Amino acid sequence: MTKLLEFLEQEPNDSFILYALATEYNSQNDIENAFFYYLKLVNEHPSYVGTYYHLGKLYEKQGEKDKAIAIYQQGMQTARSKRDMHALSELQGAYNSAAGLDYEDD
Repeated sequence: MTKLLEFLEQEPNDSFILYALATEYNSQNDIENAFFYYLKLVNEHPSYVGTYYHLGKLYEKQGEKDKAIAIYQQGMQTARSKRDMHALSELQGAYNSAAGLDYEDD
């Protein structure tokens, strides 16, 4: 973590470092810092498509399903514009699950 913060000092606009920090904080259950860096990515690097899935999952974990759904939708739009079909598929699955659109055979 210390190394990442040092990298961030040197490259404060590096989207990968911001993403790595957000993910690290998330894995340590430091929700406040995870949100800070994920939201910074969404606001300052909206085309960094990997952010949306993890931010949406974090919102879901906090019981904020409406915010998660909105983030998934924003991410799907970004993935479409970048023609990132893999990310689009993952975001669509997360969106369907959060929105209660999973259709399974009983």
